[in-house]
Amino acid sequence: MSHTLSPLSLDIVVPVYNEQATLEQSIRQLNAYLTREIDQTWRITIADNASTDATAQIADALAGELPGVVAVHLPQKGRGRALKLVWGSSPADVLVYLDEDLSTDLAALPPLVAPLLSGHSDLAIGTRLGRSARVTRGGKREFISRSYNLLLRRTMAVGFSDAQCGFKAIRREVAHRLLPLVEDDAWFFDTELLILAERAGLRIHEIPVDWVDDPDSSVDIVSTARADLKGMLRVGSNIARGRIPLESVYAELGRRPFDPPRPPSFFGQVVRFGVVGVLSTAAYAVLYLLLQGLIPAQLANFAALLITTIANTGANRRFTFGVRGRSGAVRHQFQGLIVFGVAWGMTAGSLAVLHLSAPGAGARAELIVLTVANLVATLVRFVLLRLWVFRASRRPAPSAAPPAVDAAPPIPIESMRDHALHTTDLRQEANGS
Repeated sequence: MSHTLSPLSLDIVVPVYNEQATLEQSIRQLNAYLTREIDQTWRITIADNASTDATAQIADALAGELPGVVAVHLPQKGRGRALKLVWGSSPADVLVYLDEDLSTDLAALPPLVAPLLSGHSDLAIGTRLGRSARVTRGGKREFISRSYNLLLRRTMAVGFSDAQCGFKAIRREVAHRLLPLVEDDAWFFDTELLILAERAGLRIHEIPVDWVDDPDSSVDIVSTARADLKGMLRVGSNIARGRIPLESVYAELGRRPFDPPRPPSFFGQVVRFGVVGVLSTAAYAVLYLLLQGLIPAQLANFAALLITTIANTGANRRFTFGVRGRSGAVRHQFQGLIVFGVAWGMTAGSLAVLHLSAPGAGARAELIVLTVANLVATLVRFVLLRLWVFRASRRPAPSAAPPAVDAAPPIPIESMRDHALHTTDLRQEANGS
């Protein structure tokens, strides 16, 4: 099927910044693949992010030569900024984002967009961390990527496995609803988009990809990691405080879960909490023994308690109190950290009393005192979790359907375009007709 037919099914966006060395080869390769393998109508949009080399001129030349290729130029850098502009103004049914270096094998493109074209899913991402994914990259980048995604899943309570792979797609109506809620304009943009999408009950489809690292990548790993951590803190805080209207997105687009099972009885909660508490206490003791020889006792106590508390809150949420789904999970972790503060105060106080009464106490005495204090703190934690943290989540859901929510209007594209230097005339599409 020709890409010049209407309506447009796919808009494949390639954000670029100072890519004069590889841009022509990548776009020609992508154009040839789409022409040969993709039956749906498509367009390639080169989104130039204020390049200072010959990237803009090469993009315009490609747009003038190759049918189905257009170029857009922005006066400011930012991958997120470019995707907001192009995705927000595109008429395509499915909006795609690819890294310019084509690190991901293009054979993954058809399975990426298929569930979106059919309406089965709302977003789709490539994952380099799936069991069947084949990845070639250095050990440093592999470690950083896995550590970041693990931290993201544990702190933000999300299920997607790879937030940073430059291979994503989204349905147009979903993009128009979520893009105004995404604050980041740079590298954290797509991670933030995925977090908000999952929190709003949207379905994210993952496909394992074949991926080869670009050794000439200009990404600053340290600064990007720092910005990502700040973004996680900002998004988590805003979700916990209800500053992002995810409920309206859920009511409009979210996929409602099946009826949840009945929560355990009070006796069942006590038994299950006890099991989790014993395991948490044992884990805490092991962590403390490992850490106290490396760092001061108070700091070792804090670190061991913090790690076990995060795991404890997640386990009690699902296992003890029967809370299913991801709604409220971030808020529960924040509240769990407050409970952690109470428990830490109790254990830290007991350790301080021990040092005052027996200045020469060794690690074994410290461990005994802290274990007893931690058991008491566990009882306090149960009361706070049951009566405060998970109380609202255990209330029966109202039988009435939620009120209808007016659909959010599309992003004001005209005003967004006013900020761009220029947009290449879309005559290129007509050239192929």
